[in-house]
Amino acid sequence: MLSVGVGPLSLSIGHLLLVLAFVVALITGAITGRKEKTPVAGTLADIFLVAMVSARIGFVVRYFGEYQGDWLGMLDIRDGGFDMITGLTAALAFTSYLMWKRIAIRRALGIAVAAGLITWAGTSGIIALINQQAQGLPEVALTDLNERPVDLASLAGNRPTVVNLWATWCPPCIREMPVLEEAQQRYPQVNFVFANQGEHPATIRKFLMAQNLALSHVLSDRQNRFGRVVGSHGLPTTLFYNARGNLVDTHMGELSRASLTRSLERFDAQFLNATGPGQ
Repeated sequence: MLSVGVGPLSLSIGHLLLVLAFVVALITGAITGRKEKTPVAGTLADIFLVAMVSARIGFVVRYFGEYQGDWLGMLDIRDGGFDMITGLTAALAFTSYLMWKRIAIRRALGIAVAAGLITWAGTSGIIALINQQAQGLPEVALTDLNERPVDLASLAGNRPTVVNLWATWCPPCIREMPVLEEAQQRYPQVNFVFANQGEHPATIRKFLMAQNLALSHVLSDRQNRFGRVVGSHGLPTTLFYNARGNLVDTHMGELSRASLTRSLERFDAQFLNATGPGQ
C-alpha cells in the first residue's frame, strides 16, 4: 500500500506514519505530563517543527545542484524532499537540549518522544515488510495510444524502469511532466513509462500536443487497474523498479529534479553513470 484515501484527499503512507507517531507522542505526553503537572504538547510541536525544517534543509543542501535556477523550488515542499537522517538527528539533539535545560519536563518529554519514535520505527518496518512481499512489475492490461496491448515486463526488459501514474486533469502531474521529460533524455538507460489512469487515448494525445511534450512509452490504463494493484489512491504516483523488476522506491505527489534524482539513486550505479546528470 502506497497511500490512503481520506475523502477527496490522499496521504502517502510515509506522511501518515509521521502524523501517527506525532499523535502518539502528544497523547503519551499528555498522560504523563498530567500526572506530573508538566504539559509538553507545545514542546513536542517545537521538536516536530525543528525536525521537519532541518530535514528540508538537509535535503536541499544534499541536492543543491538540482535547484540551480529554481531558488523558489527550495521552499516548495510539495516535492516531498526531506532528509530523514538530518531531521531525526536534529530532533534528538533539540530534545536532549530541552531535557538538559528544563528538568521539570524531562521525564514526560523523554517518554513522549520515545513513544513517538517507537511508533514511527515499528510501523515503518511493518509497512516495509508488507511492501517487500508485493515487489515486482504488476501484470496489468495496458495499451499504447493506438490501443494495442503492451506487456510492461517486455517493455522494461533488463533495465531499470520508472512508472509514472498520471492524468491530464491532475495539476501536479502537469507540473512534473517537464522534469520527467528531461530525465528521459538524461538517462537513456532507464525506461520511463507514463501510464495514464482512466482516460481515452485521444484525450492523452490532445494533451501531449497542447503541452508540447515529447515522451516515449505513453500508455493508457483505461480501467485504473495499475493504481489499485500497487495500492495508490492518489495522483501523481511514481514507482521505481530496478533492472530485476523489484520495486526499490515510490514517490507520491509532484516530483522535482531533486526528488527524482534521489529516487533514481536507488538504481544500480552502472545504469546512471554512463550518461550521468547534465550530460
